[in-house]
Amino acid sequence: MATKVASAAPRVESLAKSGLEAIPTEYVRPESERLDLGDAFEEEKKAEEGAQIPVVDLKGFDSEDEAVRRACVEEVQRVASDWGVMHIVNHGIPLELIEKVRRVGKEFFDLPIEEKEKYANDQSTGKIAGYGSKLANNESGRLEWEDYFFHLIFPHDKADKSVWPKHPADYVEVMKEFAERLRGVVSKMLVMLSLGLGLEEGKLEKELGGMEDLLLQMKINYYPKCPQPDLALGVEAHTDVSSLSFILHNMVPGLQVYKDSKWVTAKCVPDSMIVHIGDTLEILSNGTYKSILHRGLVNKEKVRISWAVFCEPPKEKIVLKPLPELVTDKTPPKFPPRTFAQHLQYKLFKKTQEDFVSPK
Repeated sequence: MATKVASAAPRVESLAKSGLEAIPTEYVRPESERLDLGDAFEEEKKAEEGAQIPVVDLKGFDSEDEAVRRACVEEVQRVASDWGVMHIVNHGIPLELIEKVRRVGKEFFDLPIEEKEKYANDQSTGKIAGYGSKLANNESGRLEWEDYFFHLIFPHDKADKSVWPKHPADYVEVMKEFAERLRGVVSKMLVMLSLGLGLEEGKLEKELGGMEDLLLQMKINYYPKCPQPDLALGVEAHTDVSSLSFILHNMVPGLQVYKDSKWVTAKCVPDSMIVHIGDTLEILSNGTYKSILHRGLVNKEKVRISWAVFCEPPKEKIVLKPLPELVTDKTPPKFPPRTFAQHLQYKLFKKTQEDFVSPK
């Protein structure tokens, strides 16, 4: 009888645990990408010098003082326009809940591989929810050094809990609570980003489908230790298709963003979440907000786990195009209209490092 594993490649965790000293060739990045690859811990040390991803404190937005609120909006707007990524602190999600999210995710990945295989997805039939590994259907034809678990976590009525892990026993309860709290942070960020564009505060939320239709898709990324981190990537360079992406991690470095023609390694900022602007917001803002190219490094010493939540508009209901309020004779529309499904299909943002090189 055929096994349930739909992946054409073995789980990366089993490769890493086999004691191999050299990674299989299908995981080796093309030579053009290897010039600036390295162990995530070493790259983090090097990153002490130079530009850093900004840390934005959201506490000011809850102030009674209008000037303090305005300053917070302006900071979010500035960073979203200049960087397209930020660490947010004082975001309002209790830190003990975040610790629970980390614990239940780690406990799932600590299960034996054969136990996790019961949740295997099958990309060939379109079943993307569940446990998986990257298939070689990407630009480079190379594999990524990660396994993952993917599932929709909000709205609750659209989330199929039957595909969620049953172990640990409190996984569903913890993730439901986290989804609710995070949805509040999503709304707060969208209000600030709307105000930053000079729009009514509810504008972006409404354009993206609101409470009913904006989907929160979670991908738990599991990056095993890698014997040759200077040859592999956990995730290859890409921009997110989402409106916003929120990332938690287990305080092991790995994220790099491409800014001013060089890769910047994200520091591990305690009690923060990372927020990326995605393609969808770049389109709606007519290019004011930037969907930044980023990738994931691996390392020899520690497993890295990250929890990425992608806030996606409904696939067919909404046409994505620059908001009319932001289009003028001087600022014509930079993007043709498309549904989110069309954007996924064509991924017009197949951005590569070359597309981001600043003009000399």
